[in-house]
Amino acid sequence: MTAAPALSDHDSRLKVPPSIDFLGGVGTVTGSKFLVRSGDSRVLVDCGLFQGLAPLRRRNWQRPPVDVTELDAVVLTHAHLDHCGYLPVLVREGWRGPVYVTPGTAALVEIVLRDSAHLLMEEAAHANTHGWSKHRPALPLYDDRDAERALSCLRVVDFGTPTTIAEGVELEFGEAGHILGSAWARLELGGRSAVFSGDMGRQAHRLLAPPRARPECDVLVMESTYGAREHRDEGASDELAELITSTVAGGGSVLIPAFAVDRTEVLLIELAKLMRAGAIPEVPVLVDSPMALASLRVYRRAIGERWAEIRSDLAGGDPFAVPNLQELRTVEESMRANHPRMPSIVISASGMASGGRVLHHLTHLLPDRRNTVVIVGFAAAGTRARQLVDGATQLKIHGRYVPVRARVGVLEGFSAHADSDELVAWANSAASAPGTTFLVHGEPAASAELARRLGVELGWNAVVPRDGEHVVV
Repeated sequence: MTAAPALSDHDSRLKVPPSIDFLGGVGTVTGSKFLVRSGDSRVLVDCGLFQGLAPLRRRNWQRPPVDVTELDAVVLTHAHLDHCGYLPVLVREGWRGPVYVTPGTAALVEIVLRDSAHLLMEEAAHANTHGWSKHRPALPLYDDRDAERALSCLRVVDFGTPTTIAEGVELEFGEAGHILGSAWARLELGGRSAVFSGDMGRQAHRLLAPPRARPECDVLVMESTYGAREHRDEGASDELAELITSTVAGGGSVLIPAFAVDRTEVLLIELAKLMRAGAIPEVPVLVDSPMALASLRVYRRAIGERWAEIRSDLAGGDPFAVPNLQELRTVEESMRANHPRMPSIVISASGMASGGRVLHHLTHLLPDRRNTVVIVGFAAAGTRARQLVDGATQLKIHGRYVPVRARVGVLEGFSAHADSDELVAWANSAASAPGTTFLVHGEPAASAELARRLGVELGWNAVVPRDGEHVVV
């Protein structure tokens, strides 16, 4: 009897079924990283920064959780920092391979990574000058050279265009409706398939068309940011109008920490609508974020060129044309916004108040009872925005405690994330259920509740993975 030929190491690896390692975005809404193995190929889906609680932020400084010498490709679902902001760290460690993105993500990632590097370098310099960091000297996580090298790796793939990105791995992007360029990513893995939702958008986004239906797949990896909550869209405009009107009547200003990409654009559309209707006074609107202004140019171009992601009813005109709009670009202009000459609306990044110019505005505006701070997006645990939502009476900013005397308003109706009902509906939009659904990118209670709903309402096998867990597709 002739013995069967021995399998080579290469042949043995090809027979190993595809798998996923959960390296971030588990038990938290930040740091999304999912390593897909298929045969000899290694693909990282998303490459996000951890934000919020100090133990999470410290993970950004640890050795990368992937061996960059074995990685074949990176796929980014969209341009928010918690999905793309770690990419320059990979590059600093030697990564020079392809990073696959949609056209909109390519345009926005360029803005986001350059701004992130600038802020990290600026924050380190500020800490060294003013002595508020325990590190001597304080260093940035990465610098502008790392960001530029990361941008040189981008490879653009159009929506709905299957593309081979590694041996035995095919990628297809579909519109996710969260921000411009946002996508779900389908990976074909040698006879098995996995879909990664990225961040899912709303059915009624003020700028973007609804998400494209989920494709058939064996495994679904889905976000669960609002897995335990439904948005209260009704009355959100009225609540914002009341906060602005009453604050201005009392001689105060309104500060809105807002994500520079998409949330600022949504707010400008809403403010323009309210002013046209006479629902709020035509006070100055100050947009103080270079990144927000750069992304605003991309959104205007997308509307002008009628990109397919943009809602059809926005064709023509400038929906961001707010009366008395002031675009603050220089540091000197930003500093003047700390003490508005008259009641004003200040929109500044970052949305979670984890960094950026908004910290200086909070320092100066929070102690005055006449002012109002409005939180309009998801606030992760450990961020200053979350502390304000939870009723903090002081915030620690640049090493000093700032008293919170200003009114704090919380509006969920402006979220760009799908809520629990919308997530369940999107998951169920394909003809058949996946074999297993993994709930990620959510705080523990939110992920657990969405898993429960998928199990009870749809009869699905829904799991909340552990951080670092390895599963077979």
